Amino acid sequence: MAEENGGAETERKRYAFYPGCVSKGACKELKTSTEIVAKHLGIELDELTEAACCGAGVTDDVNEEMTDALNARTLAMAEQRDLTLLTQCSTCQGVLNKLNKEVQADDEKRDRLNEILEETGYQYDGTVEVKHLLWTLVDEEEYGISKLKEQVKRPLTGLRIAPFYGCYILRPSDLLGFDHPHRPTSLDELIEALGGETVDYKGKTKCCGFPIQMMRPTNSFRMAGTHLNEAKTKGADAMATPCPLCHLNLDARQPDAERVLQQDGKLAGSIDLPTLHVSQLVALALGYSPKELGMDTHIVSTKAVEAKI
Repeated sequence: MAEENGGAETERKRYAFYPGCVSKGACKELKTSTEIVAKHLGIELDELTEAACCGAGVTDDVNEEMTDALNARTLAMAEQRDLTLLTQCSTCQGVLNKLNKEVQADDEKRDRLNEILEETGYQYDGTVEVKHLLWTLVDEEEYGISKLKEQVKRPLTGLRIAPFYGCYILRPSDLLGFDHPHRPTSLDELIEALGGETVDYKGKTKCCGFPIQMMRPTNSFRMAGTHLNEAKTKGADAMATPCPLCHLNLDARQPDAERVLQQDGKLAGSIDLPTLHVSQLVALALGYSPKELGMDTHIVSTKAVEAKI
């Protein structure tokens, strides 16, 4: 295990931590990796263990007010602690950030949600900021890319990484604070800071297909497979994403994506492209072993990545 000394030289930052559902269920290794990175860098995570699922933008179609109330409750938990809300999921970031901006701009909506929250013992006044782990690592006013570079013990030299932003961490840009200079290119900057080489390709800012997986599985797998195959064709050794839902579709569902592309006549063999969450990528560069990061639980083998570093 790498020595944990990142926090010794800097003031500790404390956040209300919202890990989301996937990293506590299907992909537990992603939460573990985030906790490893945070501890190493001296970032304190106060997990919101009673928070509900954000709905992933899907439950809005069933009951929008219920979804808003559940997410307002999560924001209220962070506000009660007087902490910034930290996510490790792009989808959670997008959903929570959207509601947060709406509540801050619409007193009537805030009052209505607080009426619903009253019986739960929570109230939300709209004072919380929602930030993704990726932004926290890159933004100099939080941890910062310059400090992170100093902590790298195992540079990802020679590793060609395709950044996959996905949807929710990029759109809509006005709600996600894209007046900030680093956020539109944060994943590329992070990869380069860790010593890796970024692979540019058209699909890196497109949807992975997860939101339509239950309704249109073939289309969902086709979308994921198209992005994976394009990145692999461009020479990528691995793909990195800030979203556990994207990770799930790009890794766990990669065999399904291969099957669909083969049926379409667009793939002769296999894709075989490992997908890592941002936290795993950072932890590797900090010196932690693939086993500590649960990379042996991935559906697509990460042995090629391990051999490169």
